[in-house]
Amino acid sequence: MTVPAPTTPTDTGIDALILDYNGVKGRQPDTLLWTRLAEVAEWPGHLNAFQDAFWAARDAYDAGELSDLAYWAKVLGYHPGARALRALRAADTAMWIRTDDRVLDLLYRARRPDLRMVLLSNAPHFLSDALDATDWRRDLMTDALYSARLGLCKPDPAAYLHALEATGVDDPGRVLFVDDRTDNCEAAARLGLRTLHYTGDPAALARHLPQAPAATVRCSTDSQLLTG
Repeated sequence: MTVPAPTTPTDTGIDALILDYNGVKGRQPDTLLWTRLAEVAEWPGHLNAFQDAFWAARDAYDAGELSDLAYWAKVLGYHPGARALRALRAADTAMWIRTDDRVLDLLYRARRPDLRMVLLSNAPHFLSDALDATDWRRDLMTDALYSARLGLCKPDPAAYLHALEATGVDDPGRVLFVDDRTDNCEAAARLGLRTLHYTGDPAALARHLPQAPAATVRCSTDSQLLTG
């Protein structure tokens, strides 16, 4: 698939981007990954029941209110041992670490020195650390704010205010917030931010992004970049 180049800076009036991770840069987990995690958890019932248990305490986990052990104890109904906890954490990480190369390519092409990109993600501590270690995080993001470190989750207005401060832009109307959840976009819009409810169409994202004077295009590996 060929993704259109971003529009020019003068077309957008955007000085900074605040970007969600999962559902925008990060790919949603498929059934195979969910099944793998349920197997690691030795879940005895149906996958749907496991997913319900997984999400029931996730907001508190994402907000840093629960440790890894406390979270998985709530999911499983008992405290897993140290080895089981390490396996659960690794399988959980694998669920969320995959990225959409189409979106990353667009962000590389939009990158320029005066365009600040800030990651704002609802994520527990272990996933925050894993994302911070990626090449795209170091290459693209001016800053990265995670709910577990902030102690609060989107759509709490304070999360957006922290992210806006990280952009260094005074006027929220010159900052574009991109997220795959409607409630998160609505909360950002109430603070004056421009918003894009991302539904998986890279071309729609491209139409909202400014383009650097010399577009930087990412190759198939994170270690290789071409500047055109």
